[in-house]
Amino acid sequence: MDRTTFKPLLLTLALISSAPIAQAATTLVYCSEASPAGFDPSQYTSGTDFDASAETVFNRLTQFKRGGTEVEPGLATSWDVSPDGLAYTFHLREGVKFHTTDYFTPTREFNADDVLFTFQRLLDPQHPFRQAYPTESPYFTDMGLNTTIKSVEKVDEHTVRFNLNNVDAAFVQNLAMSFASVQSAEYAAQLLKEGKASDLNQKPVGTGPFVFKRYQKDSQIRYAANPAYWKPEDVKLDNLIFSITPDAAVRLQKLKRGECQVSGYPRPADIEVIEQDPNLQVLKQPGFNLGFLAYNVTHPPLDQLKVRQALDMAIDKPAIIKAVYQSAGQLAQNALPPAQWSFDPTIQDAPHDITKAKALLKEAGVAPGTTIDLWAMTVQRASNPNARMSAQMIQQDWAKIGIKANIVSYEWGEYIKRAKNGEHDAMIYGWTGDNGDPDNWLGVLYSCAAVKGSNYAKWCDPAYDRLIQQAKVSTDRQQRIDLYRQAQKILKQQVPITPIANSTVFQPINRQVVDFKLSPFGLTPFYGVGLKK
Repeated sequence: MDRTTFKPLLLTLALISSAPIAQAATTLVYCSEASPAGFDPSQYTSGTDFDASAETVFNRLTQFKRGGTEVEPGLATSWDVSPDGLAYTFHLREGVKFHTTDYFTPTREFNADDVLFTFQRLLDPQHPFRQAYPTESPYFTDMGLNTTIKSVEKVDEHTVRFNLNNVDAAFVQNLAMSFASVQSAEYAAQLLKEGKASDLNQKPVGTGPFVFKRYQKDSQIRYAANPAYWKPEDVKLDNLIFSITPDAAVRLQKLKRGECQVSGYPRPADIEVIEQDPNLQVLKQPGFNLGFLAYNVTHPPLDQLKVRQALDMAIDKPAIIKAVYQSAGQLAQNALPPAQWSFDPTIQDAPHDITKAKALLKEAGVAPGTTIDLWAMTVQRASNPNARMSAQMIQQDWAKIGIKANIVSYEWGEYIKRAKNGEHDAMIYGWTGDNGDPDNWLGVLYSCAAVKGSNYAKWCDPAYDRLIQQAKVSTDRQQRIDLYRQAQKILKQQVPITPIANSTVFQPINRQVVDFKLSPFGLTPFYGVGLKK
């Protein structure tokens, strides 16, 4: 780093931390959008949490190539699949070291025991560690992996076998996802012995390119380079700091002043300003995402289809696209983004019709003045740059049909926690694909298995579920496409959600940043990223 250019950065860090970093050759600061809820990737579904843990501290058996959706070896160097597709044997990488920290010193290298601990903890509610630290694993269960995986066995120190109850066409891709990050069995055993099992989520230990140092909620997260990383070419920074900055305007000012070199989720209106700054550049690509409104179908009157249809057709989506997304959004009519294979282009919205919406509410017995709590995120996401403004516009649209929307917001971690508990009536949310497979959308967001997880509509339709389960176990691509398109039609007819927009993804960075690659999955990875000297 050019110390002259980044004097404001060093001054800021000196004020917020007692640790001297002025002598560090390469310290990169990322202005992130929110505080993570924790550092155990298996517990979460948010990019905010994954960026702070899975993309820094941990590795998985398989991983996605940087900037793409293709799977490559990670902690497993290779794998074999049985002819019937029910057994996956992974050959583990040797010589991989877990992090040494001030709270843990490993006595051995990564081996099969760590893989067994990681997945047996997810599979078995009676697992000793899970008994000591009860947690849910929403991704794991939403994707049905708790029923797909029959067992995980240790063949030898560097070989593990997953035995499946049913074929899963995307199994290798699933294991490359953030929630499947491999934990240290030795560290877990130490925490159990000390009676501190919950520290797994606050003091992470992994094999990844960065070692966790400390976290100050709503302020910063600090990491140091892993000097023993098994893929040394991916470690080009001495220090990585997340400067937690929820306000997009403040993130922009920090970026312009050189106080951070990478910033998350810019406002669409700021893109032109950033592009005009000679020290900055904006990376961009079509987003593999969807911003949507989920209706909690367990809450009256949203349990009635006519009510959901009325609310859906009352929303002026083009107006939201224009005001909220500006030049960075495309109107969405389907529950999948157009870039996802199996997307059905014939799916169309019902016409925007206030008169018909009023009639439907009357038929459903919903009186004018009925109040519905409309939840809005307080953080920017790739799928929605301003959920609060979106909510205000929907509030105005619903007022035209006699529905009073009470806008409710919480801090991001609390928002997700309460939504999983089903406290909301309707909520603005968004999703970015994680592995390139349709099940990551149609299964994770709308299946019966996901009702207690990321299915925020709490919608469970047996006919829909049968189709997506059939598709998941098929290895015939065309058959999967046909089944998923049938499922998309049911989803559209039953209106558990209102799709709003697919947004373009923008990533502002300082021109001194080297080899940053946009993730198609909406993550912000720093392995392989460097700074010009």
